[in-house]
Amino acid sequence: MNPPTPSSVPSSAPASATGEAASIPALDAPRPQNFPIRRGCPFSAPEEYTRLRTLEPVARVTLPTGREAWVASRYEDVRELLADPRISADIRRPNFPALGEGEQEIGARLRPFIRTDAPEHTRYRRMLLPEFTVRRIRAMRPAVQTIVDGLLDSILATEAPVDFIPLYANAVSTSVICELLGIPAENLEFFRDVTRISGSRHSTAEQVAEALGGLFALISDLVAQRQEQPGNDLLSKLVVNHLQTGNVTLPELLSTVGITINAGRETSTNMIALSTLLLLQRPNLMEELRADPSLMPAAVDEFLRVMSIADSIPLRVAAQDIEISGTVIPADDGVIALLAGANHDPEQFPDPDRVDFQRPDNHHVAFGYGVHQCIGQHLARLELEVALETLIRRVPTLRLAAPDEEIDFKHDSATFGIERLPVTW
Repeated sequence: MNPPTPSSVPSSAPASATGEAASIPALDAPRPQNFPIRRGCPFSAPEEYTRLRTLEPVARVTLPTGREAWVASRYEDVRELLADPRISADIRRPNFPALGEGEQEIGARLRPFIRTDAPEHTRYRRMLLPEFTVRRIRAMRPAVQTIVDGLLDSILATEAPVDFIPLYANAVSTSVICELLGIPAENLEFFRDVTRISGSRHSTAEQVAEALGGLFALISDLVAQRQEQPGNDLLSKLVVNHLQTGNVTLPELLSTVGITINAGRETSTNMIALSTLLLLQRPNLMEELRADPSLMPAAVDEFLRVMSIADSIPLRVAAQDIEISGTVIPADDGVIALLAGANHDPEQFPDPDRVDFQRPDNHHVAFGYGVHQCIGQHLARLELEVALETLIRRVPTLRLAAPDEEIDFKHDSATFGIERLPVTW
């Protein structure tokens, strides 16, 4: 990293004017703690974040790549950092704090728009924004309801127990994003496999490239079809309004659509699964929603805050020296804004680990903050509202079909989630 670390300080001070040593040898400073930090409870931030917020709100950490970076854990600091124009999201910067083995290499090659800065990032957001407005997403509610009802019909016609993840959580999120884009959702597990590989911190650049290559091949064939026969879906609009006008190249379009699919389906899959698990483990919350379904929008925002599954997605590099909470982050150093740390900051959210559907002023940062705030947040909220409300209403006897200790959580993925969730009814 750029500034000298404590361990690079010479082991002894220069000699004094008398020729004698001015001080005793200094001990090397300990290596910063490893990051990411695992969660103890799936419905809270890692316990270590409490210590960081209190004692080291801007702390030095060691990443899986061996690099060092800074992490910010206070609510105000996270928002300030993500809104600061001196912060860069460009994955090509040498000290970009990548957490995965092949993440930076493949990211520099594909240039996903979430890892770019203005004006490039602005150009991509303007392409997508018209299809992700509140009005456009609200109009999708009947289609999402039809998808959810159809999936539940199939599940209830199946012999229990079943794995909730592929049959419901993944099926809802993937089907909805495919509906929006106009992509056939015939092989839902294909999209899940792509994300599983490309989102794993242990995948090599070659493995990620191979997984994304299959996705890009599928999208490329559909782009060719839309060039001949455009429809009214998002992919058609991107082809007609941006590819054919020269606003984007084909590789840029493939990358944009690919990241929209991956990010859109993975986050919603994990949130549907984790929210369901929380409700099954805390039946009083389930009963509260069943008694008053109008609480569902507030419940969804509270689930988003509590889970904060995209905790370390905001990876940044300081383009200039930046001072946060009295600590100077030197230019060119990597910095990570911890969304779970911010969303569990008691200064902003009293009793932050408590799930409270009546929580006032729930201005969480689960979708990030600033110019890179998640473009699909309205769609994510809609999916969660419909998926959870329908599940609670139609399957009142839903329960876990395995002990809590057998539930397999995803600790080494870009977003936190559940790998397998057996349920019965």
